[in-house]
Amino acid sequence: MKTNIVNKILCTLYIVPLYMGIALGFNSCNLDTFPSDELNSDLLLQDAKGAEYIMDGVYAIMKDEVEFLGYASGNCYARHYFQMAEFPADNICLSAHTTDPLYEATAYMMNDGLKNVGTLWMVAYKGIYMTNTVISTLDESKPENHQLLGEAYFMRGLLHLHMVTLYAKPYSLGRDNMGVPLRLSATPDVQQRASVGEVYDQIVLDLRKAADLMGKSRGNAGYPSHDAALGVLSRVYLYMEDYDKCIATVDEALNGAAPASKLEPSASFASYFANAKTSQETLFCIAHEMSDDRGQSSIGSMYLKDGIGWGEIYPSDPLMYLYERFPSDIRYTGFLMPQFSGKTGKRVYVTIPASEGDPEAPHIKYVTNLIDDGAGNYSFKGADGKTYAIEKRMVNGEGEKAAAGPYFTYHANYMGEDCLCRINDDVTLRTGYTIPMIFVNKFSYQEGNPMLSSPVLCRWGEVILNRAEAYARSGQDAKALDDVNVIRTRAGIPAEGMFAPGNLLGYDNVIDVVMDERRMELAFEGHRMFDVYRNKQNMDRRYAGAQPFKVVPYTEPHIQYPIPNNEWTVSGIPQNPGY
Repeated sequence: MKTNIVNKILCTLYIVPLYMGIALGFNSCNLDTFPSDELNSDLLLQDAKGAEYIMDGVYAIMKDEVEFLGYASGNCYARHYFQMAEFPADNICLSAHTTDPLYEATAYMMNDGLKNVGTLWMVAYKGIYMTNTVISTLDESKPENHQLLGEAYFMRGLLHLHMVTLYAKPYSLGRDNMGVPLRLSATPDVQQRASVGEVYDQIVLDLRKAADLMGKSRGNAGYPSHDAALGVLSRVYLYMEDYDKCIATVDEALNGAAPASKLEPSASFASYFANAKTSQETLFCIAHEMSDDRGQSSIGSMYLKDGIGWGEIYPSDPLMYLYERFPSDIRYTGFLMPQFSGKTGKRVYVTIPASEGDPEAPHIKYVTNLIDDGAGNYSFKGADGKTYAIEKRMVNGEGEKAAAGPYFTYHANYMGEDCLCRINDDVTLRTGYTIPMIFVNKFSYQEGNPMLSSPVLCRWGEVILNRAEAYARSGQDAKALDDVNVIRTRAGIPAEGMFAPGNLLGYDNVIDVVMDERRMELAFEGHRMFDVYRNKQNMDRRYAGAQPFKVVPYTEPHIQYPIPNNEWTVSGIPQNPGY
């Protein structure tokens, strides 16, 4: 993208009449390039390239650091979005307390003054304002305007989707619940929250319009396309529980092509996220260049150390159990990086829950040598010198089956507590803690840089699983399993790991099959929290880490983020219940 030009253009748009009632500016701009600092969006759009510059600016503000309440370093839409969408779920383990505001999201301790809560809201509505300037100015009757108009409708729909899924309750909990403000004009004057249903209805209109206007993207996957609009639209229909339209939308996007033909091939899948910007699988991403490297402030820095990152977020124990069912799974071997100590033999890691009197205290893993009697029975000696038996519990299915049947977890009654256990080769512990280090590289190694990626907001792997879930929920089990098997085949899972009607490999129903596959395929990409709560399920976080050791009910008010203080105190819109 025209990064330097875009930044200059953004600097000229330094006063934007957002409904917040706040004049928002962009710092570190070089206004000397222009003879006047009063060039605004209307003047820009008089130029043939003006709309293009503004849309490039929308993509730029999603990756640029911005100042909010005196903070700038690490204050980036992309980083905040992926942390706020992923960290309250059950795929991640926070290895220790941190002063970063990501902790509040991880611990459900959000408040309306946090910089991530405020920055995400501010930047999203800034982007929506910019799309509205394009929509209200470009002449749709001219075919040469269609692509940019389609991009504007796409981004307006996508940004509203981010807002309504993070700051409002899931659609499945009621269309009439409070949603977020709908901004459909560059000169908004109404300050109110639309209902969840009204926001979703508008998102559908915007994405449908975007698909109708756009063709192929005008560059790499950092620019949206016809297929990107349909991909996100399939997610929206899934969230709205309109399964027939979800299926039809995916069919339209595939246009007769085999689902497997849209995926990154197995042979290169392990490096997919490092090359997401140019992969055929990516429908839309936040494209980054080497100049956009945020170092320790990047998304990847929390998942990976490699000389510069923090490496404090690891996969959760329940997720690891899922991956380990088939050790050849590329999603396990390619994207997860256990830091083995090099010692021989296996160890047992025992999760010790926090005490009831201090539920927010970290719950850790007590690490000790494993005792194997040679007959498949495991035990260990505790800190008190006693020997504790390890129990093997079935997670799904009934009865002992083949290796591709039910999978198991290990538990021990340790000092009066039912503790989850993990049995592994010896893994290095995070310094000062007893949490084994397992890095994640889904946000790393673009152009070899461990802290650089182009984070993916929509890809074909998700879209195919959107259809799989829609099939399953509409009673078309065989078709649902066919879609799931496409994903599993690409992941390198052997033939005995494929599903078929009547052979669910230990699962009780196809819905559970699909949801576990979504969990493994889309882990860390910002889907799991929405998948759990929209299906009216509780979030079970009773595993090792510094996040609270508890089950979060889907009725918990804090599954939605608070409206930022700078918004509701100025515009007067109501705050979310519970804050």
